[in-house]
Amino acid sequence: TDAVALVEEIRKGEPLITASCKEHVIHLVRRLQEKLGGEEDHKFYLFKVLRAHILPLTNVAFNKSGSRFITGSYDRTCKVWDTASGEELRTLEGHGNVVYAIAFNNPYGDKIATGSFDKTCKLWSTETGKCYHTFRGHSAEIVCLSFNLQSTLVATGSMDTTAKLWDIEKGEEIVTLSGHSAEIIALSFNTTGDRIITGSFDHTVGVWDVGTGRMLHTLIGHRGEISSAQFNWDCSLIVTGSMDKTCMLWNAMTGTHIATLTGHSDEILDVCFDYAGQRIATASADGSARVYNAETKKCIAKLEGHGGEISKICFNPKGNRVLTASSDKTARLWDAATGDCLQILEGHTDEIFSCAFNYKGDIIITGN
Repeated sequence: TDAVALVEEIRKGEPLITASCKEHVIHLVRRLQEKLGGEEDHKFYLFKVLRAHILPLTNVAFNKSGSRFITGSYDRTCKVWDTASGEELRTLEGHGNVVYAIAFNNPYGDKIATGSFDKTCKLWSTETGKCYHTFRGHSAEIVCLSFNLQSTLVATGSMDTTAKLWDIEKGEEIVTLSGHSAEIIALSFNTTGDRIITGSFDHTVGVWDVGTGRMLHTLIGHRGEISSAQFNWDCSLIVTGSMDKTCMLWNAMTGTHIATLTGHSDEILDVCFDYAGQRIATASADGSARVYNAETKKCIAKLEGHGGEISKICFNPKGNRVLTASSDKTARLWDAATGDCLQILEGHTDEIFSCAFNYKGDIIITGN
């Protein structure tokens, strides 16, 4: 792409890019091109084994830079770790049951939210470990949570069939999203923060207006429980994965069904977009993963080789690699375009259910 022509095109629709900052934007676009174009054959090596908790882990998550990560556990705590040293920085204690859902408020990373089987969500300071707020109101276990990108709200999804939006500053509930007839097990804000989606065991996905708490659309079509749901980066598409062995693509504005992505022979356990929203990856209980082109809806790669179900899948930030975590005790790194297995990450003695890249894409974390 001609960077100068591209910036001219952007300027037509973006009044904030004035003549004075045009050169700087061209420089930034060229830097991005260099990053995307650089051929890398990055090999990962086992850097640290952290025997973190007395009881099994539930989830792992990085802050944006990858300098810190957190682990949730059945031992009722969340631990904060320094990635480079592998040192435990602090333990966030206070929940009365399993800490199941955890997140940093990326891109800032100064706050952590923990959702627990004790029906509460807690908001913590990353630096001090102080608990700012305990959000009470759900009548059953909290199993998913998410910050909006603006870091003003945290959303919680519960086995009580509702999701709730909480004000981070005030520590108050803003609205309850009621409308599902079964447990909510997935939720996700869009990039702009004006919409949120909830995936439920009632086979549907709800699209909600964040400002009013009103349900805008119900995505109906799956014939099994929803396992995963996500917006693409520009908020135009929603992808959903289901226990019915299919993945569906939806128009986020209208709620209309665009395509059904088939091919798996067992339940789909996780789905995701790459950062550009051009590819979709699916992970299945059939032990395989697939990569689809979001525009053509065609399967472009089959990732085969795991000896057990794949519960988690994600792209690296660049979008040319896929990471999978499996019950066969390994994680695998794949070429997103060809489906070739580039590396098998071994060392765990039990099933791996959680994996993540840092923002730079040069560190991987796996949890079991």
